[in-house]
Amino acid sequence: MRRMYRPLAIVATVAALLLFSLPVQASKADSRIESTARQSYIFKTFLQGDDIQIESKDGNVTLTGIVADNFNKSLAGETLAGISGVKRVDNRLEIKGAPPTANSDAWVRDKVKWTLLFHRNVSADKTGVDVKDGIVTLQGEANSSVQKVLTAEYARDVEGVKDVHNEMTVAKPSKNTRTVGQKIDDASVTAQVKMTLLYHRSTSALHTKVETKRGVVTLYGKVKNAAEKNLAAKFAKDVHGVKDVKNRMTIE
Repeated sequence: MRRMYRPLAIVATVAALLLFSLPVQASKADSRIESTARQSYIFKTFLQGDDIQIESKDGNVTLTGIVADNFNKSLAGETLAGISGVKRVDNRLEIKGAPPTANSDAWVRDKVKWTLLFHRNVSADKTGVDVKDGIVTLQGEANSSVQKVLTAEYARDVEGVKDVHNEMTVAKPSKNTRTVGQKIDDASVTAQVKMTLLYHRSTSALHTKVETKRGVVTLYGKVKNAAEKNLAAKFAKDVHGVKDVKNRMTIE
């Protein structure tokens, strides 16, 4: 008679082992999410000075702490959203100090700086940005005349910018211009592309879905015409870490 109960006993044992292993597996997955975010290009490069706490529970992430501005808050949220295993992001980050008034010169200046930040074919750290009555003045040094023109083009396409005065100088050609590209994780690439499309006036209204796999970005969504579709791909291709862009956006 005892043999009849063995299968039941085995099933009960297996069920118990599975029950206890599930929390352990979930805990490991949550720890991986938190660690991946901390080690990401975005957190190491742009958010290293912010006080951000990351808590993941069964893939549901909560962000708390204090960041410099709304840009950093959005950037942190987008980075977490792009990490494998994340189901939802509850962004409770608070802003340090009062943010600039919408459409003010300070607000426009910050948006121009942020927009230039992600584009690899311009040099945000060498570009001075001043704004008065919505008119942007660019100063600093460009590596080439092409970069100078491109910097102005990107700045002009930022919401709130009325005009751009480009006073940048062009550096003398250097023989040692070769640089080694930094490997950037897919979640950071996705976040940068999303923010880039959002901050450019020509693409800010597009409902674009962005996916990245090994540096290759795929764009989904609907656009009104071919010009919008091509522009979205152009901006995405010039983002740090992007190796290629597959544009699968459809024209309405």
